[in-house]
Amino acid sequence: MIGAPPASAQTELPPQLTAGAPSEVPVAIQQLRWVMNDADVNALTFRSMDILFTTRQVPRSGPVWNLPREDHTLDFTYDYKGKTYTPEQFLDRTYTNALLVMKHGHIVYENYRNNSDAQTRFIGWSMTKSLTSILIGVALQEGRIKSLDDPIDTYLPELKGGGYEGVTIRQILQMRSGVDYEERYDFANPGAAAQNHINALVKNVARFVDPARTIKRLHKPGEVFQYKTLDTAVLGWLLERVSGGNTIAGYMTQHLWEPLGAERNGFFIMDGPPGVGREFNGAGFNATLRDFARVGLMMMQGGRANGHQIVSPEWVALSTAPTEGNGVGGYGMQWWTFGGGAYSALGLQGQYIYVDPRSETVVVKLSYFPPGNMEASDETSAFLAAASAWSPQ
Repeated sequence: MIGAPPASAQTELPPQLTAGAPSEVPVAIQQLRWVMNDADVNALTFRSMDILFTTRQVPRSGPVWNLPREDHTLDFTYDYKGKTYTPEQFLDRTYTNALLVMKHGHIVYENYRNNSDAQTRFIGWSMTKSLTSILIGVALQEGRIKSLDDPIDTYLPELKGGGYEGVTIRQILQMRSGVDYEERYDFANPGAAAQNHINALVKNVARFVDPARTIKRLHKPGEVFQYKTLDTAVLGWLLERVSGGNTIAGYMTQHLWEPLGAERNGFFIMDGPPGVGREFNGAGFNATLRDFARVGLMMMQGGRANGHQIVSPEWVALSTAPTEGNGVGGYGMQWWTFGGGAYSALGLQGQYIYVDPRSETVVVKLSYFPPGNMEASDETSAFLAAASAWSPQ
């Protein structure tokens, strides 16, 4: 049409992405990464990370750990805000992509939704922190880490002179490092955490752990609990350093994924291109529903899986014991605690590996909560408690 404005050939990036260092990531991919958490696309993007990012595989090998089945209908209800709901209602009400329930080492329920299936690999988001904790436990029992009370800069001298100097590995595991890094993702007005996300994960112009080198101290180490993904990134750097030249993915392959008997390769998203980027070990691991369940079952069995003692029972107990909280909800060493001995790996927008050793229950829920939706989180807690109390007939 004469006089019509020319069609734009490329989506315009928001100013937060055009400011600062230029990125070599294609504009369309930057745009997708920018909106990947949004409610209208995350049911898809949360199981498409290998399309949006450079990845590093965590290959499976050897015999698959067979998970026996005794399929049951979830014939219980749960109460939330004065109303009673069924598990079928729960699936829709809490934005579920996939759900698996285990009782006494058997799969009793498994459901895939939204065109996903048993081969789909979902991002765990901060469930990855709990996997990092397992690997720290392995490195400790191997003697690669001498003591949790060693200062982190003993192993990473690059951290001397900044907020992490003198902070112990134990304090970092407990999210008590004291460094000045507020886990707030207001992308319209990005602070330290949001800007780090933009630079490392959207634009790939920096490594996610790099701010740890120069970050300032806000609190005395050990005194204040403050959840921050940067702490877990430092633990990943530690694993890289003590593993004898290995990568985080390589160490995880050898010490967790292969002995676990995973049925499909996992993968990390990377914060840069091949040869440059590092695994986003604070929130970037992807796996199938069943393989996440194998991790939960291994923890419930005191660190044992598929005939292998992957990590010690002592580490399982130590890392999942609350050091922060009120007894009902709290935090251990990269694991959230639910009271009564139950604990969970938790990921952004509704990712759960929930373990209740008392009732021998494991629940894995992979979700697509809208950003900031605490209602779905609270309702999921009510469902998990009911699932723990349920005995299949």
